[in-house]
Amino acid sequence: MKSIDKAEVDKFSDLSDQWWDEKGEFKALHVLNPIRVKYIKDKTLSHFQKTNIPNFFSGLSFLDVGCGGGILSEPIARLGGKVLGIDASDKAIKAAKARAKLSGLDIAYECLAVESLSKRKARFDVVIAMEIVEHVADLDSFMSSVCKLVKPGGILFVATINRTIKSYIAAIIGAEYIFRWMPIGTHEWSKFLKPSEIAETLFKNDLSIAEIKGCSYNPIASNQWSLSDNLDINYMMMATRNK
Repeated sequence: MKSIDKAEVDKFSDLSDQWWDEKGEFKALHVLNPIRVKYIKDKTLSHFQKTNIPNFFSGLSFLDVGCGGGILSEPIARLGGKVLGIDASDKAIKAAKARAKLSGLDIAYECLAVESLSKRKARFDVVIAMEIVEHVADLDSFMSSVCKLVKPGGILFVATINRTIKSYIAAIIGAEYIFRWMPIGTHEWSKFLKPSEIAETLFKNDLSIAEIKGCSYNPIASNQWSLSDNLDINYMMMATRNK
């Protein structure tokens, strides 16, 4: 499939035994996850006008594209969503399945390219593509397939890293070489994407941008991420498909 970068898949496959080690190679994702989940939760409940009941996402279908070991799929399932997670790495999917079984969660996982899934009849209320677009080989093919999977009236969430001088300093020099929050070589700055580049693919596929929010990290004061209006480094984008 055009979107799959084998070198990227192999890189993450080699780390598959560490997906759920919060102090291991994916610790940066574990720290980022609470703000991702909160953003998805708040925007989804508002969009579908659902009330705050114990199973917030009951009745909604979710697709987690590039799910890895299920770090994002699991909290979505715990909130009541029906989740399918897909990833091009068979080792990651095996890790995700093992973890779901251990956690007692009913999550469907498949080792599958998004282009293949888009050819099926399945469509989803909410499609999530978090921290994946900067690792694909063909952005247009990937985003075209992702957008097709959004139901009429549904939502797409995309999160990635902006291509700026600040992102090179923070996400590569800082995160990989200085603080060692992730393995050296996890990211290529040239594959980071500006919000305008993501927006262009959405417009071409008949989705409308509802919101773009920056994600800011404070390593000293809180060791937490927060939403901001600063898009210079990490950002999340919400898009919708008309009914």
